[in-house]
Amino acid sequence: MGIRLNRRFLLTSAALGGVVSGVPGIRRAFASGGGDIAGGAGEAVTPVPLQDVRLLPSPWLDAVERNRAYLLSLSADRLLHNFRTQAGLPARGAVYGGWENDTIAGHTLGHYLSALALMYAQTGDAECRSRVAYIAQELALVQTKWGDGYVAGFTRKEKDGKITGGKIIFSEIENGDIRSGGFDLNGAWSPLYNIHKTFAGLFDAQTYCQNTDALAVAVRLGGFFEVFYSKLTDAQLQKVLTCEYGGLNESFAELAARTGDAKWLKLAKRTYDHPVLDPLMARQDDLANRHANTQIPKLIGLGRIAEVSGDKSWQVGPRFFWQAVTRHHSYVIGGNADREYFSEPDTISQHLTEQTCEHCNTYNMLKLTRQVYTWQPDSTLFDYYERAHLNHVLAAHDPHTGLFTYMTPTITAGVREWSTPEDSFWCCVGTGMESHAKHGESIWWQGAETLFVNLYIPSRLHWAAQDVVWRMDTRYPYDGQITLSVEEAKAAGPFRLALRVPGWVEGTIGLKVNGETVPAQPEGGYVTLNRVWRKGDTVALTLPLALRTEAPVEAPHLVSLLHGPMVLAADLATAEGAYDAMDPALVTSDVVRDFVPVAGQEAVYRTTQAGRPAQLEFKPFYAQYKRRSALYLRCFSETDWTQEEGLYREEQRRQKDIAARTIDVIHLGEMQQEHDHGLKADESWPLVYRGRNGRDLRAGGFMEFTLKAAPGPLVLQTTLWSKDSPRTRGTHILINGKALSGLNWPAEAPARFVEMEVALPEAWTRGKQSLTVRIVPGGSRSNGPFFGVRLLAARKKEE
Repeated sequence: MGIRLNRRFLLTSAALGGVVSGVPGIRRAFASGGGDIAGGAGEAVTPVPLQDVRLLPSPWLDAVERNRAYLLSLSADRLLHNFRTQAGLPARGAVYGGWENDTIAGHTLGHYLSALALMYAQTGDAECRSRVAYIAQELALVQTKWGDGYVAGFTRKEKDGKITGGKIIFSEIENGDIRSGGFDLNGAWSPLYNIHKTFAGLFDAQTYCQNTDALAVAVRLGGFFEVFYSKLTDAQLQKVLTCEYGGLNESFAELAARTGDAKWLKLAKRTYDHPVLDPLMARQDDLANRHANTQIPKLIGLGRIAEVSGDKSWQVGPRFFWQAVTRHHSYVIGGNADREYFSEPDTISQHLTEQTCEHCNTYNMLKLTRQVYTWQPDSTLFDYYERAHLNHVLAAHDPHTGLFTYMTPTITAGVREWSTPEDSFWCCVGTGMESHAKHGESIWWQGAETLFVNLYIPSRLHWAAQDVVWRMDTRYPYDGQITLSVEEAKAAGPFRLALRVPGWVEGTIGLKVNGETVPAQPEGGYVTLNRVWRKGDTVALTLPLALRTEAPVEAPHLVSLLHGPMVLAADLATAEGAYDAMDPALVTSDVVRDFVPVAGQEAVYRTTQAGRPAQLEFKPFYAQYKRRSALYLRCFSETDWTQEEGLYREEQRRQKDIAARTIDVIHLGEMQQEHDHGLKADESWPLVYRGRNGRDLRAGGFMEFTLKAAPGPLVLQTTLWSKDSPRTRGTHILINGKALSGLNWPAEAPARFVEMEVALPEAWTRGKQSLTVRIVPGGSRSNGPFFGVRLLAARKKEE
């Protein structure tokens, strides 16, 4: 394929001893200009069917079992509420809260259908299959009531605020009334994204539960969209597709694959928004300031078009996107994005916040990784998969409660916010239901003559192709010893066993077959054993686990600690209560040598001298569910620490002061933020300026949103670019309809981001739980851009 893989991580920083500068979790395996994936085992592969894998005791099995309990605690009738009522059928259960009580209502049902089907395949739980059948029957009934193939549960908000059924948006769009952008399409929240979830759930119901009703519903739903698409010009459809559409292109390609009807492939290819996808197909990283999870499913869809059509040119974008995200946009735990948006490449050190690493993004990146792996087996792909699956996916699910996070914070002392059982239903609750129903899906892979082991998760496999049962026992990643044994074999048979050797491995690999040492010579990222296998055969693989550090490319002195594939983090305090300690740091010329293991605890290490302001204990990050931790730490030499300690402490104080006084903040120009704060606007458009999202405001328009309030004196802070200050333009800010006086807009200053602060009259805020902020432009010119508005508690007088 042209490019040979470099099996080692990037250059080690001489100044820091063990620090590695480069991409978290994967080797720099690709040429900068993209190109085909190289190396690998040279054999087309598919995952072993999920139903042929059973998990053995491990954190992954714990997650599956707790998730199963959560899935069975939910009511299918409550999730079907809007589907039935909008079709004129009586509800059998009250609608759930959270997002299910918003205009994105109905999206959870698709996730739930997928999760139940996957859980049936993973565990054999008959109740899960029964629920799948019930939901499929209900959707068929709803569809029959509509009569035209339509079936959905989303709603839409009228201009007067009234909530109505969502189907009306399609007739409006067909008549040329298209109001599309970001998350909103004619008053509905991402309706095509919503439809994609329904399609995906129906397909999973057919795949894992052999449910024929599900495919019939999907075909009829596709027919509704075939008619809808036929009434739109390409220009109109492009306008529609500026609103998030999930992986609807994948849905149509999947219909083509399952029915053999090429008309669906035509719909898939039309579901292509040129501004986003054209640069990626041209191998250009144009991702900065784009909403991350809006894009990932589109690339999976392009890959599915490639598979169904046989046209490999559609693989270019997905391959390049995977490289760009994993090499230049990913955090050490494998997640990506800040406040749901990509930033400029190699700038993650500037985006360590409480709003990093949306779970949906990683859920979809793992799907994309599996897809690309089937095109050309390459162990590098599973170096990333393992990293994200272990350190992010497990971190986003509490095995004690079965609840989920939306974000997994990378900010020091950040706290994971957990969903509630019945009143959240965020997108990440939906993908969480799925993720923890299928932990066995990527352990074992099969080629024509080879059984691949890509993940070291305790499990039992029936490999139907050879009629053999394998068992894998291991405490990896806490221990590097992995034992595989043939438990059953109908007859002795020859085939290859390919064991992935992770790219982080340094040192001697141990390999024994039936107790006898054999040479372990990795080739293409795998150790391969080619022999006749019999019942009772055993393979013992030992992967040396060692401490090492990694650092972002652009910030080599910002380090994270890893033990094998597992990311460790400094355990700072419980998540409960206030936390106002100084951020920890490391002062040493050799990070790794300063750590010692803590006796009696697995994968727990403690600094001996390097910790500041005190010695630190590092534990597996994923398992710090209810703890505050430090994932990235600044590392200094003794000389640098002496010089920088004062500045470091002052910056920490300033940041903590802002954070402590912040009551609420809206980051303008970001879809989710604006939606969460109920933004209303006219003659105002989101934009990106100098790498930051913001919102322009034109003459005659306005922007209005709601901020949470709190008792006591309050200050409103507005962020602008200094050269665009509306100082002389007569811009007004109204609080609950009252115009603020004494606005001291910043004068033109050296080019930089600046803040304008104004104290709010206490009489306006007393007893208020929220405030409506309205910004009205003055003059005839554009005002702003405005990048954020923050409500702060006023500093105490002694400060």
